[in-house]
Amino acid sequence: MPELIGSPSVVESAGTKPKRIEEYVGRINTGHESVSVARMTSPGGWEEPGQRPEFDEVTLVLSGRVRVEHEDGVLDVTAGQAVLTRAGEWIRYSTPDEGGAEYVAICLPAFSPDTVNRDDD
Repeated sequence: MPELIGSPSVVESAGTKPKRIEEYVGRINTGHESVSVARMTSPGGWEEPGQRPEFDEVTLVLSGRVRVEHEDGVLDVTAGQAVLTRAGEWIRYSTPDEGGAEYVAICLPAFSPDTVNRDDD
């Protein structure tokens, strides 16, 4: 039987400014370890530490622009576009534009603070 997910769990974010993370499916809200789906609302000028996660991540940008730094350069992902990052790749996300961005992050397996492997400050 289908399961309605009536509301997300709000998760604390890392980075230079507060970013709202609403997890709909994942370890916290539904107990799923195989996948996580979260809606992100990120202010302009937000950036997080670099990371080398142990999961693949699909980022679908709904509005604004998400910048993805990687070992070979930079990708700017705008509304209507998505980016796939693979487990083991070094990446760093930010939202450099004044209006920030709204996007959906899908992680396989599910996001975990223990497997994101953020850079030391």
